[in-house]
Amino acid sequence: QFNIAESGGGLVQPGGSLRLSCAASGFTLDYYSIGWFRQAPGKEREEVSCLSYNGRSAKYADSVQGRFTISRADDKTAVYLQMTSLKPEDTAVYYCAAYGPGVIFRPCVSTSFDYWGQGTQVTVAS
Repeated sequence: QFNIAESGGGLVQPGGSLRLSCAASGFTLDYYSIGWFRQAPGKEREEVSCLSYNGRSAKYADSVQGRFTISRADDKTAVYLQMTSLKPEDTAVYYCAAYGPGVIFRPCVSTSFDYWGQGTQVTVAS
């Protein structure tokens, strides 16, 4: 069964950085498109960033453009979300999601994704 999980969340001060990882149990993420989403308390889940299975297309929400970077590990075992210049409003549970394999790049919205991790908490506070 294809399961994915996030890691790397935690508490960080404003202006700090964190790197989240998304990996699949017993599988590589080769040929899977990956998305990162987040949900803050009392708010709806929102898209953060998406990466196509071939790495040729990446999308970012306006709120994170220029601060967050999505990338794939060289061995295709993980997809990362490098977060810099973190702000208190980035505080949320961050979810990794996937679809594939080899499916044409879909819109970067939650309904495009078939597999979801359990989420990892990111808290930005001084």
